[in-house]
Amino acid sequence: MKMDDQRESSKVEDRRGPGGFGGGGGLPGGRRGVGLGTVALAVVAGWVFGINPLTIINVLGGMDGASEPAVVQQPAPGTRAAPQQDESTRFISKVLASTEDAWDGVFRQANAQYQKPVLVLYRGATRTACGTGQAAMGPFYCPGDSKVYLDLDFFDTMRRQLGAPGDFAQAYVVAHEVGHHVQHLMGITDKVDSLRERVSETQANALSVRLELQADCFAGVWAHNAEQAKSFLETGDLEEAMNAASQIGDDTLQRNAGARVRPESFTHGSSQQRMAWFKRGLQSGQIAQCDTFQARNL
Repeated sequence: MKMDDQRESSKVEDRRGPGGFGGGGGLPGGRRGVGLGTVALAVVAGWVFGINPLTIINVLGGMDGASEPAVVQQPAPGTRAAPQQDESTRFISKVLASTEDAWDGVFRQANAQYQKPVLVLYRGATRTACGTGQAAMGPFYCPGDSKVYLDLDFFDTMRRQLGAPGDFAQAYVVAHEVGHHVQHLMGITDKVDSLRERVSETQANALSVRLELQADCFAGVWAHNAEQAKSFLETGDLEEAMNAASQIGDDTLQRNAGARVRPESFTHGSSQQRMAWFKRGLQSGQIAQCDTFQARNL
């Protein structure tokens, strides 16, 4: 990706180091965290890029009586650390800025105003409005505080364990989570969450799949509009994103974990579906083409 001339976002909150950020307790009410090493693979395999993976974390925590309370990073009152100026942080900040510019334009065309999310960089665990965020979850979006949470070590997991290397693969991760923010702004997330509470587990999973595939499509919409504005793509970039979408498909994750592929348990969609919906957004650049909830065939 050609990002040298891209601006950096002012919406990055860095909780990784000293300067007002320290250890804290677990969630109120005695809720306990889970050891990252014991559940990392299970959580990454099941909830990579999920809108609220805290649900499964809390379930696993309840099953693990030996778990220690999570160490939670939280800002001191009235403080906000500036992002570290390392190469990875600057890259993520530029990608976030690119999503801001792209969605600003899309919302403006619809006579609406885009509200930018904050991207929180952290290590290990951190407090969120959705509960305790842990690195083992992978990146996630919390609609309660309109923030994307990311431990940069996840990109090592993508490269080494999931077989999804490359800078555009990383940009796709950020764009997918921002896609969940767009869904939140449009009221889609609340409607789906409300409906999932009233249906069977299989039906709830199917709704989750449609939500995730729409976020993939929205990531494609970002890529289309950003490329039109800045021409930042280089040879091999699209292949990186398509490979990432393929590697985190539910069927591929289940197969790689040595498990039987069970479509009724999918929460994010198959590899083919994830690639197809990202490509649909990429080719059209229009959110109207991302209505996974009306699509008869995913």
